[in-house]
Amino acid sequence: MKRVIKHAGSVVLVSLAMQAMPASAARLGVTMATFDNNFLTILRTNMKSYAASQKGVNLQLEDAQNDVGRQISQVQNFIAQKVDAIVVSAVDTSTTPKITKLAQAAGIPLVFVNRMPTDKTLPPKVAFVGSDDAVSGTIQMQEVCRQLNGKGNVVIMMGDLATQEARLRTKYAEEVMAKAPCSGIKLVEKQTAKWSRTEGRDLVMNWMTAGLQFDAVVANNDEMALGAIQALKSSGKLAKTVVAGIDATQDALNAMKAGDMKVTVFQDAAAQGKGAVNAALRLAAGEKVPSMIWVPYELVTAANYKNYQNRN
Repeated sequence: MKRVIKHAGSVVLVSLAMQAMPASAARLGVTMATFDNNFLTILRTNMKSYAASQKGVNLQLEDAQNDVGRQISQVQNFIAQKVDAIVVSAVDTSTTPKITKLAQAAGIPLVFVNRMPTDKTLPPKVAFVGSDDAVSGTIQMQEVCRQLNGKGNVVIMMGDLATQEARLRTKYAEEVMAKAPCSGIKLVEKQTAKWSRTEGRDLVMNWMTAGLQFDAVVANNDEMALGAIQALKSSGKLAKTVVAGIDATQDALNAMKAGDMKVTVFQDAAAQGKGAVNAALRLAAGEKVPSMIWVPYELVTAANYKNYQNRN
């Protein structure tokens, strides 16, 4: 599986978030793509709680409100304040090279979290902490394929196309369908619902109103999948449709318990949050860290969902 970002000619793969370190006094500036997102809220909460457990660590959290210009301004403000490190959950991953240049010019360590940057290389003092979206798209679609017995019509609800995770999750789901034993599955439509439960519901309603026939809804995240469930329930079609999401949020697990959601993929918000704070602290202390810090994805179905309750 080819990786997009390379460092010093090679890719560093780490199966777990970085281990805890004794923290000295440090100020970390954190800009989140949005506070109005279920998974990013869980991630932010975990970052705050972990930072609070570390002596002398001050976290300054800012909401970019899905505005690229606002996020760039927040990064510039952190630089002007001379914070010890910056953590970014990018609004639009195509802007990460610009953010990297700003931090590098100021000599301030930078950590991207959750949304993978599009930089061709990550320079020293810059790292990414997150999960490999190629894996999530692959294992999600493999399980949907298994539940469909390798045949049927599928629709894909994509996240915000400005993010690398939406593109990768979709690409690798399609790659699963292109090969045996899943080549009997046909992708009949794909469209963005921008990570939103409301937009996910409306999109599925529009598809059904247009007469589109499908056996499964494969969503790039749980929120859109939950919206699909609402639409399918209102039309009496949920019982015959496999709905799949990604994140394993509590709402998704409750839907799985009720038998409404059939597949999700656990994305470990606690490990990502802890890993991002630790990477920022280590870089601020002058230590070297791997450029890519991977937190594994895990498949969740009705058979094992109880193991993930209260983890996100």
